[in-house]
Amino acid sequence: MATFGFVAMDQFVNQAAKITYMFGGQAKFPIVYRMTVGASKSFAAQHSISPYSMYMNVPGLKLILPATPYDVKGLLKTAIRDNNPVICFEHMALETMEGEVPEDEYTVPFGQAAIRREGTDVTVVALAKMVHDALAVAGELEQEGISAEVIDPRTLVPMDRETIKASVAKTGRLVVVDEACITCGAAAEIAAMVVEDSGIFSSLKSSPRRVCGLDVPIPYSPPMEQYALPDQEGIKTAIREVMT
Repeated sequence: MATFGFVAMDQFVNQAAKITYMFGGQAKFPIVYRMTVGASKSFAAQHSISPYSMYMNVPGLKLILPATPYDVKGLLKTAIRDNNPVICFEHMALETMEGEVPEDEYTVPFGQAAIRREGTDVTVVALAKMVHDALAVAGELEQEGISAEVIDPRTLVPMDRETIKASVAKTGRLVVVDEACITCGAAAEIAAMVVEDSGIFSSLKSSPRRVCGLDVPIPYSPPMEQYALPDQEGIKTAIREVMT
């Protein structure tokens, strides 16, 4: 679990992430860390965190966030072949998810987002489990005449900024969905990346929206846990808001 990683923060942040730089490229540190993240199983505050944004702030680490069985295998194979330290964040609610995983050799490249659903009215960038919630919402809103494009970044560092920007330039609207706390999260970085691009900013038809977890420790109580997390209704509300 990602919370157990906090006892090794010095090794992650002050050692592994900096070795190659401090030795002028003469030393490599190829290692893959796997951490489970996310809530929804009533594991309470100490075992339900999604802290990947903390590691996004550490130069030298690569971060992957798979949302499908196919991507877990492909991204991990890429990570093992990489000469840098890589952290793989795996959402607990996706542990039992089934999907096609070819036995043949394949890899998923870092920095290449997946467009999970094409659309023309609004770009929805969703992380981990939220990808599947966003896809479900996109299917429902299609009946209302709203065409949502759903993008799964797959890797946070490096991030496929161009795919996200191109999508927002096309739709003129952005909703970012992330289970992690809203303050200083990956969703904020994605939104900032878009609005700081003057070309895309001028084409926005509404201000971007973030649908994220509350800034609270995740409660043990199932109803309170669900209250603290983003859900499909929240995604629908955000999309409808940017469409008005």
